[in-house]
Amino acid sequence: MGKGFFISKVVAVVCVVVAISAVATIIALSVVYAQEKSKNQETPATATTGTTAGPGTQTTTPSTPKEPWQHYRLPDSLSPISYNVTLWPRLTPNPDGLYIFSGYSTVLFTCVNETDLILIHSNKLNFTMFDGYHAQLKAVDGASAPQLKKSWLEVPTQYLVIQLSSPMQAGSTYELFTEFVGELADDLGGFYRSEYYEDGVRKILATTQMQPTDARKAFPCFDEPAMKAVFHMTLIHPHGTVALSNSMNYEPINITTPDGLNLIQTSFGPTEIMSTYLLAFVVCDFGFIQSDLGIRIWARRKAIDEGQGAYALEKTGPILSFFEKYYKIPYPLKKSDQIALPDFSAGAMENWGLITYRETALLYNPAVSSNGDKEWVATVISHELAHMWFGNLVTTRWWNDLWLNEGFATYVSYLGANYTEPDWNMSDLIVLNEIIGVMAVDALASSHPLSSKEADVMRPEDINALFDSITYSKGAAVLRMLSSFITEEVFSNGLSMYLEEFKYKNTVYQDLWKNLQTAVDNAGIQLPHSVEVIMNRWILQMGFPVVTIDTSTGKISQKHFLLNPDSVVDVPSEFKYDPFFHHPTSGITPRIPLRHLAIPVINRAQIIDDAFNLARAKIVSTTLALSTTRFLNAELEYMPWQTATRNLDYFVLMFDRSEVYGPMQGYINKKVTPLFKHFKDLTANWTKIPEKHTDQYNQVNALSWGCSTGVEGCKELTTAWFKEWMDNPDNNKISPNLRTTVYCSAIAEGGVVEWDFAWGMYRNATIASEAEKLLYALSCTKQPWLLNRYLEYCLVPEMIRKQDATFTINYIAGNPIGQPLAWDFIRANWDHIFNK
Repeated sequence: MGKGFFISKVVAVVCVVVAISAVATIIALSVVYAQEKSKNQETPATATTGTTAGPGTQTTTPSTPKEPWQHYRLPDSLSPISYNVTLWPRLTPNPDGLYIFSGYSTVLFTCVNETDLILIHSNKLNFTMFDGYHAQLKAVDGASAPQLKKSWLEVPTQYLVIQLSSPMQAGSTYELFTEFVGELADDLGGFYRSEYYEDGVRKILATTQMQPTDARKAFPCFDEPAMKAVFHMTLIHPHGTVALSNSMNYEPINITTPDGLNLIQTSFGPTEIMSTYLLAFVVCDFGFIQSDLGIRIWARRKAIDEGQGAYALEKTGPILSFFEKYYKIPYPLKKSDQIALPDFSAGAMENWGLITYRETALLYNPAVSSNGDKEWVATVISHELAHMWFGNLVTTRWWNDLWLNEGFATYVSYLGANYTEPDWNMSDLIVLNEIIGVMAVDALASSHPLSSKEADVMRPEDINALFDSITYSKGAAVLRMLSSFITEEVFSNGLSMYLEEFKYKNTVYQDLWKNLQTAVDNAGIQLPHSVEVIMNRWILQMGFPVVTIDTSTGKISQKHFLLNPDSVVDVPSEFKYDPFFHHPTSGITPRIPLRHLAIPVINRAQIIDDAFNLARAKIVSTTLALSTTRFLNAELEYMPWQTATRNLDYFVLMFDRSEVYGPMQGYINKKVTPLFKHFKDLTANWTKIPEKHTDQYNQVNALSWGCSTGVEGCKELTTAWFKEWMDNPDNNKISPNLRTTVYCSAIAEGGVVEWDFAWGMYRNATIASEAEKLLYALSCTKQPWLLNRYLEYCLVPEMIRKQDATFTINYIAGNPIGQPLAWDFIRANWDHIFNK
């Protein structure tokens, strides 16, 4: 999933966000952009010894590159076969206060086309020089290798460039050896360090995040998805730690360094043929639990001892079995390690054989975690395991087809989760969680097509920009649509053929269309056009249509739907955004009849969302959109309420300082009061947990809206619960499902005492999901000075982890009082955010 499971991919939030707005989104995206850009513009680390060479001459890549090393894409002259890499991360700082790693690497490659140039990716590595050169080259099988003529580091395009005195011969095999030092920074990319406290003791671990272009920060490599190879890894690490990588390890051995350090050397078996971005390795002192199927769950020892990995272990085996049947191909590896990391930029990453996760995406504690936390763990695990075949065994050739990899995994993650948790109704929740939300994004003029031309996605920042909701959620939506109209069985058959044909290879999206078309033909399904013709209109142009039916004439028309009808779309479409489909047969009627139960629940939710979006686009009136919520006082289902919540939140944020705010609050109060009373009765005055999964979610809506609109008894209830916890911090009796809402309501009603208490509990939280709930709730205060203080904490990693700073700013921006404060903060601290 990579950047993973898109949580903006670039990131995801488990806790319930009560207020979402366009401004908050803009601020969040600006922060993400700044962070991602800074990762690609930091200067290389200073050489740590006299035997290494820094980056050398830094050249500027011209707008029209002339030399091969000025292009961001590798030439096709060399093809890697295997790497033999040894790395030694230092888990204590050197005399200069830096954490570093050192290593050496030998890459075996074939010369495909005669060339006197070697380009291999390298970023922020300082090399040992050999007779004035950054590397040593030798030929294999007794042949002679050309002499090195010149070498340097091309910083803008992140290459180690080696010019040779004569060309390498096509068909010959060579070895390139390098020795290097890099910084084990806390930047969450490449080979990096993570810090945490356990029982008051500060601990350091070394881990990786290679996707999309950071393997080159760990060792020199041909860092493109199509440059697949076999990896032989060796890690040197302190006693008391364990080393993990994609493959099973050989028996560790004790070694002594020349300066007398006693260490452990752990080597690993060869990986399968795979892309560099799927490589992973970790050095830590974690514990684990395991099953008989070669599945291991790794985490902080205290988390393992508390049983926080048990749910993940319980569900991983069944989900793997589901995908083996779905793909009709056995699991390709001998083991499946999954590890929860304290610091991780994405939700999770599908490294082949060693999947890395945020703690909130893998660990679950039933005494503290909510049902939303549990669902998140199940769906993220399912997403990552889906990649073991689709993405890892078969990999798209270049990042312009990232949507296929991530959109597919997002779609089938709901199938896997539904298989292992059949009572959750995940087949409907995908509509709420993925499709409805991304339609609002895709209706902006700033959206983009799912698939781009390779030439339009070259630089690392171009690639990073693709990890967004369009790639993940719209990708899932269109593949779900395709599966629906050709049937899930035929879709699965086509996938199986695709995986068999291209295993251990690379593909483009047309390869999938061809195999699905074969499956359609074999099943005798008649489509109005080929799979490729139908689907290209959904992936090669952005957006979707609004269909208008003239009920008096029967005339049907369609056009590109935009939330802002006055916006200008400057992204060209070969289809000119028309037609999206040829035979539209139905439209929507935005009014819900009095007997709302006659309409399926999923359609009730969609009607509300469609009506509000049509109102924002000035196609229907706001009054008409609001009329679709009139039935809510009789609605008990989660999906319609959640869709209404998202849309009404927007109105609350936009009109909180206007004269319509009071009447609007009164209207919502009347609608939510019956729901509040329903759950009060259902839960025996809030003492029991509803049995139904979605009822547990809707109970949160009842409490959240009840307190924010002044339903009688709500604020008193949440404030009393929170005070009881303040009086006895070691015994939190608040239901895990309700904690986010209760914390938020109590902090909003309280002052500095409540805020400081919650901040202290956040700082001392040992369970990531609980910390995340508190992190959100702290943004709910109505005190501007507390919000400003909270924003300042985002600049201090010791206060708020780097991985959480973007979310925190976004939470604050979602608070009507915090919205202008967050915007001022971003502008005032732009340089700091941009450079860090």
